[in-house]
Amino acid sequence: MNYKGYRFSLSLRVLGLLISLTVLAFGIVLPNTYAIITGIFLSIFAVYHLYNFAIKRFVAMDDFFESVKYRDFSRWFSEEHGPTDMTELHKGFNLVNRTIKSIDNEREAQFLYLQKILEMVNIGIIAYNVESGEVLWANDSILKTLDFPSFKNISFVEKRHPQLYDELFETYHSTTASVPLEMKQETLNVLISDTVFEMETNSFKLIVLQNIEETLSQNESEAWKKLLSVMTHEIMNSIAPISSLAETLENEIQNNLNDPEANLLNIEDLNSGIKSIKRRSEGLLKFAKTYRSLNKVTQLNLANVRIEELFNNIQTLMQPSIENNNIKIEFLLENPDLQINIDSYLIEQVLINLLLNSIEACHQVENAKIQLAAHKKTNGNVIIRVSDNGKGIPEEIKDSVFVPFFSTKKTGSGIGLSLSKQIMLLHKGRIQIKSREGEGTIISLMF
Repeated sequence: MNYKGYRFSLSLRVLGLLISLTVLAFGIVLPNTYAIITGIFLSIFAVYHLYNFAIKRFVAMDDFFESVKYRDFSRWFSEEHGPTDMTELHKGFNLVNRTIKSIDNEREAQFLYLQKILEMVNIGIIAYNVESGEVLWANDSILKTLDFPSFKNISFVEKRHPQLYDELFETYHSTTASVPLEMKQETLNVLISDTVFEMETNSFKLIVLQNIEETLSQNESEAWKKLLSVMTHEIMNSIAPISSLAETLENEIQNNLNDPEANLLNIEDLNSGIKSIKRRSEGLLKFAKTYRSLNKVTQLNLANVRIEELFNNIQTLMQPSIENNNIKIEFLLENPDLQINIDSYLIEQVLINLLLNSIEACHQVENAKIQLAAHKKTNGNVIIRVSDNGKGIPEEIKDSVFVPFFSTKKTGSGIGLSLSKQIMLLHKGRIQIKSREGEGTIISLMF
């Protein structure tokens, strides 16, 4: 606003009012009728112009605040007509309106952008007013999962499906929970998490619903495909020679029965063939027992174990094997008093298996070295690492090393890493592999 022009105009009108009041005062004191009449008219004229001058600006400000109150930022104030201070005031109002409109447009664009993103994700999201039940927002994914049309209030769900209503809207899930939902004539496995937030004086609840039925089915299907592929290969390798040898023996016996004199039966060959079938059958039985061992580990005998003691046990067990292979081994422990709550028998089994793999990988490698290390992260988690500078794992088979019965060794059963992974999952931990062919491998056990 042009404050100088405003002050000058205001001062001029106040001065005119003072002059008119002075003339009126002189007329009353003298007394002089003409002076009184002139003073009265001049005072009325000065008061009118002063009032009109002030009220115009208050009216303009009142109009502006009224538009702000009702969020009407499309109002335009004239910038070309009227006194200079008024046009400057109008310019300020218009600038505020343009700024707020620009902010609103940006917020609306961001809202639409966020809305489109949430519509595209394959996770159901709904937010509603806790007191009134009015739905603030719900994406298509949650409507599709619940098999409901668009609804404006959660009472719609309560009327159509009370049990579902209680699970979704009445039950509070402090952490992400896997919940079976009865949907029509089928049970749907979903992950549910929710939170309550405040907006002004209202409380809203945000519910996130993820349908894991399809994901579980797909993962289960892929796991079965990999498992059956490996099992089929192993079983066929055992059955094919058994079948071939049995057929050969059957032909020899049948020929002997048909013509004993022309087809003499060699008892030694027959005995040798039967023994071969027996050995192959035992191998197949051993394979089946090996498969069953994947499901044996279901419970843990947890105890606080000093990692230094764990490493000493491993060193006693593995030192001869490592020395016989001319491999250097290092045991690194930052804190000798570091403890971890584990089933020591099972974790020893995991570490021995990993060290045997490292010994195999370091075979015929110059300056071969294996390192077993442990440290505690800042978040309190403990990591045990087995690393070597061996042959490494080829990129094309990295994804298969945890598949049961998968092995690159001629004498390997293919369950070592699979069993190690299951043991780590039982400890609520995980196993991670980093490897480069020709450089070495690092396997981390993260508890």
